[in-house]
Amino acid sequence: MLVATTRKSSDDPGRLYSGERGTAISLNNVFVSIPPDQNRKIGKVQWPSRVTPNPQKEFAVLEAGKVASQGQALKWFRKNRNAKRQVLIFVHGFNNTYADAVFRFAQIVHDSGTDAAPILFAWPSRARVFDYLYDKESANYSRRALEDLILQATRSPDVDDVTILAHSMGTWLAAEALRGVAMREKSIPAKVKNVILASPDIDIDVFRRQFIEMGPKRPHFAILTSTHDKALEVSGWLSGGVDRVGGADLKPYASVLEELGVSVIDTSAIASNDPLGHNAFADSPEIVRLLGRRLAGQSLSGREASFADRAGVAAANFAGSAARVAVTAPVSVISGEARDVLKRELSPSSGQLVDGQVSY
Repeated sequence: MLVATTRKSSDDPGRLYSGERGTAISLNNVFVSIPPDQNRKIGKVQWPSRVTPNPQKEFAVLEAGKVASQGQALKWFRKNRNAKRQVLIFVHGFNNTYADAVFRFAQIVHDSGTDAAPILFAWPSRARVFDYLYDKESANYSRRALEDLILQATRSPDVDDVTILAHSMGTWLAAEALRGVAMREKSIPAKVKNVILASPDIDIDVFRRQFIEMGPKRPHFAILTSTHDKALEVSGWLSGGVDRVGGADLKPYASVLEELGVSVIDTSAIASNDPLGHNAFADSPEIVRLLGRRLAGQSLSGREASFADRAGVAAANFAGSAARVAVTAPVSVISGEARDVLKRELSPSSGQLVDGQVSY
């Protein structure tokens, strides 16, 4: 995989990068060995138990070299492109070391079966539960770098299709970067076709603004949510009691948001190895395979009885409070007025002053 990071180099010879903030974007080409399928379960990362890992039973970094020039980066794209010239950019979440992010992304790429060129964006996380605010500011610190990475990928003649997969706090960073790209380029490049937000740790009202400010030419969004995500419950409490996009009950707006290019997969009923219910996107075999179908360009809700059908393809309630009154109503009985409010709130403001207010 190609790894772009805003982390500071580590003084520990056993680690490439620390959780502190660097002053530049560093690029590395990292080769990861994964144990044979018969020696592992889908969704599991088998951590090395010693300095020299056993590749038959454990994940291992075989090589990590610097990508020192633009020419080397272009050479990497040409070498790793598939027939569709697809790129997958992964943005990790809160509480991740550099190694956490590398091994988790390797596992996702392998278990999903995608052959898209894998690019990891590793931002500075101290990987400590009580450093939530530091990590949040580090995500903020890294916005421009991720914008640049997205633009570099879309400008490459060797890339035709970019998918962005982000998890947890990384979803906020990804949404902010896409918003920034849209503001810099006047729209999000058409090559960015899919954005997958897994357990998004984003204030529901903030996401509404991000979505609007990306402009009308947005990629398709798929959002994985769960009302059993305890990590997002804590995040909501820390953030003033405002719902997180990934932890709310989002079923009522399926048809409305599908029109806006947003699909939401409710994973509440899916078992996860994570006791907090926050990592199901990667450690649940069904969801990893679902991601593989999306990365292959297939719909999440086809005619066949799929995992998406069983789990529930829903749509997110990230509109303002006026639209939330229908949150407990079945999709089929949402009033036309509520639908109109949702569409209006997810559309750019007209800038007109009405009753002393300009809609925001």
